[in-house]
Amino acid sequence: MTWTLIIGAIVAYLLGSIPFGLILSRLGGYGDIRAIGSGNIGATNVLRTGNKGLAAATLALDVAKGAVAVLVVARWGPLAAAVASVAAFIGHLFPVWLGFKGGKGVATACGVLLAYLWPVGAAALATWLIVAVVTRYSSLAAIVAAVVAPIVAWFVSHQALPTAVVIVLAVLVLIRHTDNIGRLLRGQEGRIQLSRKT
Repeated sequence: MTWTLIIGAIVAYLLGSIPFGLILSRLGGYGDIRAIGSGNIGATNVLRTGNKGLAAATLALDVAKGAVAVLVVARWGPLAAAVASVAAFIGHLFPVWLGFKGGKGVATACGVLLAYLWPVGAAALATWLIVAVVTRYSSLAAIVAAVVAPIVAWFVSHQALPTAVVIVLAVLVLIRHTDNIGRLLRGQEGRIQLSRKT
């Protein structure tokens, strides 16, 4: 069982660590996405290139890798699924290929939650969409979704392990958005842009 969990964690981490934003941006001729905008490798920063299709592909693939990681490892049981959920997310945040400097993990967390505890994933996604559309702040949407997710997890599962997994993911999202929280409070946070600034 211990080896199963270790192997599952490694597989999930490696899947989660695939930097699709960086790969797609380079293939699309935009160079290193870390050199523009926020320096993040996620879909929101890819959108700053002005290529909506590339940003959408990054979003979809980041969601997919989180979901696939959980679904593959979940065959080994609920504990393995829980470990994979956290490992895949950590893989995106700290990918070995990029010197352990990854993205903020919102899309990957969504994929993980949709596969691990889908009602929580759906609630988090709906929350993100509503806040993002109303405010046009991607970071604020992520923060609110991170707060909502553990509450929904408890009401949906009534179990300690799934709720703990969601809390870990939520806390990591909030930690990764510390700078964004500061900018939001100062009124300096950038809004979602649907076209590249010139």
